[in-house]
Amino acid sequence: MSHRGSQTLRLGALARVEGEASLRLTIQDRAVVEMKLGIYEPPRFFEAFLIGRGHHEPPDITARICGICPVAYQMTSCQAVERACGVRVNGAVADLRRLLYLGEWIESQALHIHLLHAPDFLGHPSAVELAREQRPAVERGLRVKQAGNAIMEQIGGRAIHPVNIRLGGFHRVPTRVELGPLAERLRRAHDDALETVSWVSGFDFPDAHYDGQLLALCDPGSYAIDSGSPVVMDTPGNASAERTTSVRSFPVADFEQHVVERQVGHSTALVSELDGRHHLTGSLARFAISGRWLHPSALAAARAAGLGDPAEGTVCRNPFRSIVVRAVEVTHAVAEALQLIESYSPPSRPYTEVRPRRATGRAATEAPRGLLYHRYDIGADGTLRTVRLVPPTAQNQAAIEHDLRSQVQRRLDRPGPPPSTTELTTLCERAVRNHDPCISCSAHFLDLTVDQR
Repeated sequence: MSHRGSQTLRLGALARVEGEASLRLTIQDRAVVEMKLGIYEPPRFFEAFLIGRGHHEPPDITARICGICPVAYQMTSCQAVERACGVRVNGAVADLRRLLYLGEWIESQALHIHLLHAPDFLGHPSAVELAREQRPAVERGLRVKQAGNAIMEQIGGRAIHPVNIRLGGFHRVPTRVELGPLAERLRRAHDDALETVSWVSGFDFPDAHYDGQLLALCDPGSYAIDSGSPVVMDTPGNASAERTTSVRSFPVADFEQHVVERQVGHSTALVSELDGRHHLTGSLARFAISGRWLHPSALAAARAAGLGDPAEGTVCRNPFRSIVVRAVEVTHAVAEALQLIESYSPPSRPYTEVRPRRATGRAATEAPRGLLYHRYDIGADGTLRTVRLVPPTAQNQAAIEHDLRSQVQRRLDRPGPPPSTTELTTLCERAVRNHDPCISCSAHFLDLTVDQR
């Protein structure tokens, strides 16, 4: 790379669990003039082929959108349809739903931390090489993930695409005795989760700063996962600042008035904007907005890890430190899951009947990767008329592009020789992985070619 001229970097393939993507970066005279995250997977048409289906079918169908986070889609679709039909699930059935969702958080976040993200900080191309050097850490992560999988298997019927979920509740609910082994496993997982927070907090974090909007659900008194209203937090543009400038909220029913999707030429996925600007949803946003309601053990771990105290308005805006926030969220999920199991009393009925009516239902929950929104327009006979699904990865695309542009430009602005192709490739890979956009379990997912003009 020279100081003058134009250079285009094409990062040919990002292998994702739920899609395929590439990256195109153009540099002109040490300035980033183009940054495009292109998703080129053929459209999957879930919204289209849900139309005409019965109102009871979305939980099973939408679960197939994601093999890592099927519960997020099931819980969001259940709530949206139930709201349309005037049904509210509460009590022990609602607690079981939250417990199932916590299981997915545990397994998904543990997977990302240990198998996808940690190798970046420790100089390894994959978790296999990391395990050769730090086998106990990787085994610890797998134990935590297995604890989450065990919850999903016990309550959902299986760990991937659970089959025990239905509108109004579950086909079958467990007894207290059946949940006993989960409690024992979660007690061990809590110790492992705390050790993980301590482990990842010791990583070397590059300087970085996300200066856009943060979006997450807020349910005062609880760390929002399966309920709450969308809250927008604007973060200051000054990287040295540590406090927010403004916070606003809006009802879930108004989501589509604020988050608007548009098609771009370089991606088959829709790109979302929040009130005309890019925004970030996920762990950093949740911690900033709801961190004060973390379980005490998780909040103490966050303070000890140097994340500050959300109750005092401190916000972590370094995307590289998202791995620490995810570890804190795992600690919270394990601790809350234990509480739910210890207080569990089986409901008299496993579900409430959900009868169709002509109405529109909307719901949002917090998938591990961020806010997930569903809308269903239902006919009087229960037929789905229109469907809208807005996943977190689509919302984060513009924010990822913004973050990539900022980090590459910051590197180009340093004095001395310009960065090599290898250095820029590594930087871009790490920057994408910070946001965990449904990336597959492969540490090397980018192929790089350089066209120099």
